[in-house]
Amino acid sequence: MSRASIPLVSAIALLFAVTASGQPARLAPADQAAAFAAAGFKLQGKRWRGCDDPTAGYQPGAIEAVRDLNGDGRPEAIISEGSSYCYGHTGFGYSLVSQQADGRWKLVTQGTGILGVLDTRGAGGWPDLEIGGPGFCFPVYRWDGRKYAQHRHQYEGKRCKP
Repeated sequence: MSRASIPLVSAIALLFAVTASGQPARLAPADQAAAFAAAGFKLQGKRWRGCDDPTAGYQPGAIEAVRDLNGDGRPEAIISEGSSYCYGHTGFGYSLVSQQADGRWKLVTQGTGILGVLDTRGAGGWPDLEIGGPGFCFPVYRWDGRKYAQHRHQYEGKRCKP
């Protein structure tokens, strides 16, 4: 993925996080802190950090999208962080966290790459996740009722072999 496409990915993620009123969905400050903490981030100054990148190119954690992904009436949040030091050539890491019935936040999955939410679904109504990065054939993970597991590879919606 080129540097030029990174702003496009961020713009797409922001389009994903729009409420019915047309405004971006946001979490209250306490929920933001709980979501970051569930993903393993620590607040340093005014920035949330998931990795210990000492370089100038580090991009601190950001909540890219907030939406009810699985239809349970509670929000999920996609958190991203930019760092070649921590995430290699892909340059980005992601975390998906979910608010539970008791209000606490729980980590659902995380890894290296750029998280894309697909229309296809796994168990419990959870959407399939495409993990983007360099190259042309990306892994797609499906919820099996306990965790996200690799399901297939695809490029531009068509199956492929890596």
